[in-house]
Amino acid sequence: MMNVYREKCISCGLCIKDCPAKCIKFVEGKADINNNICIKCGHCIAICPVNAVTTDEYNMAEVKEYDKENFEVNPENLLNFIKFRRSVRSFKNIDVENDKLEKIIEAGRFTQTSINSQDVSYIVVKEQKEELREMVLESLNNMGQNILNNLNEQTKPFERYARMWVSMYDAHKNNKDAEDRIFFNAPAIILVVSKTPINGGLASTNMELMTNALGLGTFYSGFLVRASQGNNKMRELLGLKDGEEIITCMVIGYPDVKYQRTAPRKSPQITWK
Repeated sequence: MMNVYREKCISCGLCIKDCPAKCIKFVEGKADINNNICIKCGHCIAICPVNAVTTDEYNMAEVKEYDKENFEVNPENLLNFIKFRRSVRSFKNIDVENDKLEKIIEAGRFTQTSINSQDVSYIVVKEQKEELREMVLESLNNMGQNILNNLNEQTKPFERYARMWVSMYDAHKNNKDAEDRIFFNAPAIILVVSKTPINGGLASTNMELMTNALGLGTFYSGFLVRASQGNNKMRELLGLKDGEEIITCMVIGYPDVKYQRTAPRKSPQITWK
């Protein structure tokens, strides 16, 4: 439950004004929370000037007091940091420490979710990476063969990918040490799982920023996400529950490449109204 220490509350009304669920009101001159409709977003905890709000559902030891030095980010540096990021597909043969992977997941955990559903979970794959890669290649090969055997106006745009998937599978079957075009020999995979695609996508974006901040590199494997759809063998291996889907697959390792500058982009398409 969300609770207000009445002896601390100074009746400023800031929590009432900021509450997105409109579940706080004054009762006998003090803020009172209706937990039946509260979405546990924590806005009241964050805004109270006298620290009068608490909860017994989450770990209050994680709450940090704001200070400019540790919380503010220079906007130009942040923009340059975003511009400099690259999708990395060349990794050193070095393991990624678990504490760094946990910090990346922490960036996802504190990302906003719709109505504070917090319905995003994470699967870290290290030991079973090769088993997962086999399943991905097999699934892609099956999809590729199906497309090539049924080429028509709808499937023709995917012919290039179909031939690529079949070629990747054949190369792997002929030589287990062939080029890894699924994980590119990266040592760690984080699968972002959710029933809500936008929540998983938002979490992944913050996780990528943290990955780069830690000196690691990553790319999103759309091939794995595609291969996982409707694949019961993969779902069983990963322990996915009903309704849960892999939203993104983040392939993570120490980059074996050094970029010297940002890359150009198209001009933004902006409509002002």
